Amino acid sequence: MSATAAAAVKGPASYFPSIEKKYGRPIEEWKDLIRTSPLTRHMELVAWLKADHGLGHGHANALVAHTLAERAV
Repeated sequence: MSATAAAAVKGPASYFPSIEKKYGRPIEEWKDLIRTSPLTRHMELVAWLKADHGLGHGHANALVAHTLAERAV
């Protein structure tokens, strides 16, 4: 991805490159984990990603926000 394309990404997706680099899993894998979790509430999912998978708050929040927004469409 070029620097221009990266700069154009806004919102939760702007965290995705750093999430993949830091945690070594593709974004789709994280989103699948969220989709298949028995938890449904935003902050429950954030807390679970932080506690069970070691994500930082901002990264967990971005993944959950983006995944839950897809459900609403």
